[in-house]
Order: sequence, then structure tokens, then C-alpha cells
Amino acid sequence: MLGALIAFAPMSIDMYLPSLPTIATEFGVAASAVQFTLSSFFIGLALGQAVHGPLADRYGRKPPLYAGLILYIAASVGCALALDIRSLTALRFVQAVGGCAGVVIARAIVRDRCDAHSSARVYSLLMLIMGLAPILAPFLGGWILSIAGWRAIFGTLALFGCAVLLGVWRFLPETRPANNASSAGISAALRGYGELLRDRRFLGYTLSGGFASAGMFAYITGSPQIFITLYGIPAQDYGWLFGLNALGLIAGSQYNRRLLLRHSADAILRRANRATVILGLVLIAVTVSGRGGLPGLLIPLFGYLVTLGFTGPNAVALALADQGMRAGSASALIGTLQFGIATLSSAMVGLLGSASALPMAAVIAGCGLLAYGAHRWLVDHDS
Repeated sequence: MLGALIAFAPMSIDMYLPSLPTIATEFGVAASAVQFTLSSFFIGLALGQAVHGPLADRYGRKPPLYAGLILYIAASVGCALALDIRSLTALRFVQAVGGCAGVVIARAIVRDRCDAHSSARVYSLLMLIMGLAPILAPFLGGWILSIAGWRAIFGTLALFGCAVLLGVWRFLPETRPANNASSAGISAALRGYGELLRDRRFLGYTLSGGFASAGMFAYITGSPQIFITLYGIPAQDYGWLFGLNALGLIAGSQYNRRLLLRHSADAILRRANRATVILGLVLIAVTVSGRGGLPGLLIPLFGYLVTLGFTGPNAVALALADQGMRAGSASALIGTLQFGIATLSSAMVGLLGSASALPMAAVIAGCGLLAYGAHRWLVDHDS
């Protein structure tokens, strides 16, 4: 059930990507207008998490989850029936606000039931879902598009939401301790977020994981232009290359589960952060020198994505380890901060230009350095 809740974001993002040109043609708008439906979803993910977290701490994990899933289902149906690009864009925002409840509350439920070490192993298992969804969703979306059209993709997402809602009601227990209810109200929520932002260890682990994952968003933004336009990879083969790198993320997260049987989450995170720095610098060196061609670029990229299988689960588990009373708010702030950083890294790649692979490489390397620095300056200096 937690895997299904985590899958809402990648399913909703990646499944409809093959239909973007079709939507632009049907509504008679430019491609950039349809791409903004994706940006609208990203904004909803970032803002919605900040709302669901305090609600989960105040009312328990399941009531806000029910509300979010119902909102997601309704918005998905609305997207399937949208009459113009403006309504589709607005409904995508609403869909994200509802769907991100699953991401926030899944992390909080793991924290309710597990200590930091066990949580890291569970998050590694959930990374399997996060890695498989970007591989499978575009293929499923393309198949639905060819058979029934783009509107059926959103109908499928609505059915997925209904199935998860039924599963939550039937199988998922309430995990927030009865005596852990937090204060209600906007002022209490803001006060709670302020306390979290002053917690050096929480902020250090959150930023360490956030900067590292932001490098992946830089890769997602820059890779289509680099692989297809600069290196001549056929567009139909790009998905296979993208999937190969996603398999690296899966492999890293599953090996992380085994390492946690013998090593602490913090020790693994430290080594993974060093690896991101090294791989980022190698990526810049390869890009500047031009040596190795496409294989020379792909090897450090693949290695960087593998390290995310170690940084992501361990950083989240360690950030939430001491947040029992406010696990929902802490989970929400992790998502908002990390997704905000990732959005900035994606924008940086676009602003720096697409004439070469250097902008993408530079942003990825910078993210690796900042991930290492956040852990070193905030966590190590607080110890």
C-alpha cells in the first residue's frame, strides 16, 4: 500500500508524457502551453505537501489521506473531461495537491512504525517503486494513447486512485499514536515548520538528500536535448536509455538495503555523498574534454544515479528519526524543500543553454558538492 501511495507522483507525471503533442494538436495551442500543465503539477506537489503534513499530525494519517485521494480522483476525472488547455492546467494543479498526500503520509507512516535504521531499509524498498514507475508509466501511457486517446490516460489515473482509496480503507491501519495530536491552525503549522528549519540535523539531512536528488532533475531536463539532438539518439530509443539509468537507481537502493544490515545509515550517506562529488567532477571533466563521446558521458551519469539509491532513503530516514510528534509536518517539509531545490536545478539547466552537455554537467556537479556540504556543515558540526 505504501508503494502505491509513493507511486502517485511518478505515475501522474510520466504516464501522460507521450500524449503532450496530441493534446497540443487537439486544443490548438503551442507545445509550451501543454508543457505548463507539467509545471502546474510540479507547483501543486510542492505546495500541497506543506498542507497535508500538519493535517496528518493533527487528525491522524488516514483522514487527510482520504481527502487527498478523493480530490485526486475528482481532478483526474476533470482532466479527462477538460475542454481547453486552461482548465486542464488548473486541474493538473488540483490533481497534484490531492495526490501528494500519499507521498507525505507514506513517509510519516514508515516513521511511525520504524526506527531510523529500519526506516532506511523500508525507504530503500519504496525506491524500487519510484524507480520502476518512470520506466513503466510512459510505455503504459503510450499504449493507452494509441488505443483510446489521451483522455483515457487520466481516466486510468482516476481508476488507480479509486483502487488505492479502497485499499487504504480496507488494509492500511491508523499509525499515529493517539496521544500525539498536534495543535491545529495555521499559526501552529507555521510555528512547527519554523522549529524544523532551526533543527540543524533535520535541515542537514533534508538538504543533503534534496541537493543530491536535484542532480537527477537536472539530468531529466537536459538529457533529451543532449541525447537526441547533440548525439543523434533516435527519439524512440530515448526511453530505453532513460530506463537503463532508472535501473541504476533501483540497483543502488536495493543494495543499500543489504548494506544497512552491517553499516549505519549515516555512514552509508557520508560515503554516497563523497561519491556524488567525485562523479560530478568526472562528468564535468568528460564534458569539457570531449573524450569518450557518449559512452564517456553515460558512465558517470549512470554512477551518479546509482548513488541516489543510497542518499535518498538514508537522508529521509535520518531526517525523520527524531520527529515522532511532528512526523507528518517533517515529511511535508522534506518534500517541499527537496522538490523546490529540484525545480531550481531544472530551471538552471534551461537558463544556461542547451548548445552542449556542459550546463547539465555543471548543475549535476554543483548539486553533488552542495549535498556533501549540507551534511558536513549542518550535521557534522552539530554532532
